[in-house]
Amino acid sequence: MTQKIPRNASTAPQLLARLGRIDVLVIDDWAMAPLNENERREVWEICEDRYQTRSTILTSQLPVSRWHEQIGDPTIADGYWPENATELPDRIEFTARGIKTIVTSQWEDENKKT
Repeated sequence: MTQKIPRNASTAPQLLARLGRIDVLVIDDWAMAPLNENERREVWEICEDRYQTRSTILTSQLPVSRWHEQIGDPTIADGYWPENATELPDRIEFTARGIKTIVTSQWEDENKKT
């Protein structure tokens, strides 16, 4: 499902409620372009609403080290993933070479002639 949070104040809460019922929400191609003010707030609301209740997975080709830059507001960016929080979300970073090695290795293991 591809959705944008509607600008209509009466339908935005309905969409947030629907997203809040999804056990694992995957946001694909996260922050591929700099976020504007509305996008920052929309994602913040989604993350805030789901915090400690549901799982959210962000995928991006952009290195995590550049996410603050793409979010564009350090306060909001720190709110997503605060460096000093006691419970940080899990982060897995792959390099292009790293993921290729993993996939190739798995394929070779599965197709090994015995």
